[in-house]
Amino acid sequence: MSYNTSRGRMIIPEYGRNVQKMVNFACTVEDTEERNKVAKAIIAIMGQLNPHLRDVEDFTHKLWAHLFIMSDFKLDVESPYPIPTAETFNQKPDRVAYPQSRIKYGHYGKTIPKMIEKCVEYDEGDEKEALKIIIANMMKKAYLMWNRDTVNDELIANQLKELSGGKLELQDLSVLTSTQEILKNHKPNNNHSNNNRKRRNNQKKGRKRY
Repeated sequence: MSYNTSRGRMIIPEYGRNVQKMVNFACTVEDTEERNKVAKAIIAIMGQLNPHLRDVEDFTHKLWAHLFIMSDFKLDVESPYPIPTAETFNQKPDRVAYPQSRIKYGHYGKTIPKMIEKCVEYDEGDEKEALKIIIANMMKKAYLMWNRDTVNDELIANQLKELSGGKLELQDLSVLTSTQEILKNHKPNNNHSNNNRKRRNNQKKGRKRY
């Protein structure tokens, strides 16, 4: 009896051991023309084993890349696509710079301050005034998501002025939606609350058993 641990390594297990054996055999074929025929036959089999990939863009390109990977980049055949190498395959991607911008008020995130910056750039007029009111109400909603008890309208106006560098001011606080109206339209998910309640009750029952 033979065990998988004693068999040869499968580089891409998803294709199975038989396909890996075919690839290993292709590497041993000395005749170039015959080796190319074997490679194309293996590609056809790999495609049949993975019909769900047919809708993937560059499906055939992916199969050829997998073929070379499974041969440990030793298969010398003609390919309709650029042949990958071990160096390019194992090359680490360039480091992605992590954004270092500081968020002054975490509950407003990054979107609202960016909207404020754009609003400041608008020419004075009805459009800028309407956008300013929309942003202020978004700030109030975001604040209430963080603190559902209450929020002072003057606080929203002051923070709008602060984040805009003193360039956006609310002259009339009545343009802000009432706290009751916001909370009424943003009720917590009852199913989520019920699930949390059940989970807490089950935990209490579990503790009582012991």
